[in-house]
Amino acid sequence: MSATKEEINAFMALEFPQAKYKIEEVKENSAILSHDIGINELRPGGTVSGPVLMSIADVALYVAILGTIGIVPLTVTTSLTINFLRKPSAKARIIADCTLMKVGRTLIVGEVALYSEGSDDMVAHVVGTYSVPPTRDKIS
Repeated sequence: MSATKEEINAFMALEFPQAKYKIEEVKENSAILSHDIGINELRPGGTVSGPVLMSIADVALYVAILGTIGIVPLTVTTSLTINFLRKPSAKARIIADCTLMKVGRTLIVGEVALYSEGSDDMVAHVVGTYSVPPTRDKIS
């Protein structure tokens, strides 16, 4: 029922070729992703923009879910809340460490801790809910 890192990478490359993240690890109920930071990810003041942080958190949730329930493409975000805690480094990759807290039949809730690579201080904390389609049709 679950999907491997390789299966998820193949699916994501096909469906989201524009994405700028790397899947580091996928386990049941968790995933770790990274995102390189360059000039295009920065906002005035030399910090990583909020949309970049929200995006990598959202993708980390999606990857953790696919790793747990399998490739269910129409699983979608229904809620995403982010708390910005401190300024991320403009010179380090963003690391997204996702844990699924509740995997239900139709709703999945998870949290993502975001870090600047090399630091133990969380830069943002995200909680998200995803809706799983009732049929759970999977790609074979």
